[in-house]
Amino acid sequence: MSQEEFKINGEEVLHKVKELIREGNARKITIKNEKGDTVLDIPLTVGAIGALLAPMLAAVGAAAALLTKCTIIVEKK
Repeated sequence: MSQEEFKINGEEVLHKVKELIREGNARKITIKNEKGDTVLDIPLTVGAIGALLAPMLAAVGAAAALLTKCTIIVEKK
């Protein structure tokens, strides 16, 4: 499995997470704050679509409101 890291501002988090989910090759998305503490861990499976993603995206939006800068770590297939 490979891993990618993105350092972004809080207001860009939801957009980036949606983009990564659309790409379809992410297994897990981890959002960390400036200190490196994990704020949100999102496991993604083939079955996690539609109604199951809505609560996760709401959580991402809530977390993004609390962050100024963060790191998104993506584990890919």
